[in-house]
Amino acid sequence: MKYPAPSRVPDRLIFVLSLAAFVAFWWVLSVVKGEPRVLPAPPAVLAELWNEAASGRLTKNIGATLTRVAIAFGLSMVIGSVLGILLGRMPRLNRWANPWVTIFLNLPALVLIVLCYLWIGLNEVAAITAVTLNKTAMVLVTLREGSRALSPDLGDLARVYRMPKGAVLRHVVVPQLAPYFAISARAGLAIIWKIVLVVEFLGRSSGVGFQIHTKFQMFDIPGVLAYALSFVAIMLLIEVALIQPFERRANRWRRVPDGAFAG
Repeated sequence: MKYPAPSRVPDRLIFVLSLAAFVAFWWVLSVVKGEPRVLPAPPAVLAELWNEAASGRLTKNIGATLTRVAIAFGLSMVIGSVLGILLGRMPRLNRWANPWVTIFLNLPALVLIVLCYLWIGLNEVAAITAVTLNKTAMVLVTLREGSRALSPDLGDLARVYRMPKGAVLRHVVVPQLAPYFAISARAGLAIIWKIVLVVEFLGRSSGVGFQIHTKFQMFDIPGVLAYALSFVAIMLLIEVALIQPFERRANRWRRVPDGAFAG
């Protein structure tokens, strides 16, 4: 069996062309709509983005949001990964913990945010706690499934060769779990920053969510789009520069060599 040849078009070129198509679609839609107050064209949003950057507000608020995203992302990845691996490797403990996991997995983000603000107060601790709790359960479930999928044959091989525990962790366990870490990281970034915006919208005095709330009250759609798209651009950069290379490296050992199983 021969595998299809990969596309010869560079990924970066496809990425740029896809973004250009999105901007063109947005521009055409704004012209068809014909109401700049409802759907401003890209130049109007870029002008608003420039004004916010020149005033220093854009940098300040994006920095505040990125800080919250980074802290909540790190905490949820560490806590969720540890708990997920433990539950995946300990079926008896998983039976007892599974109802808890289901509850936190299905508890609406808005409910957790409101409760954290009511119980802890309108402060950074409450904001980070709410976001971390929302994401930890998702990481836990992903890593739990990854732990269950660990190959017993590779584990037996490591025992036969009497590999040290550190070597087993590095060369047997981590490579198998790496794709699940990549999945959790991608989904985590996509979800966490949205939850952070809601947290800021409801109870913080800085950040992209706070600015979107302010622009919303003034019906300033170019301002709303400027802040939203600026943070989306940062998330796209993180995806291309960090997540995708890590995912390719995580799945490299699974690739079928050229010519293998060729028929």
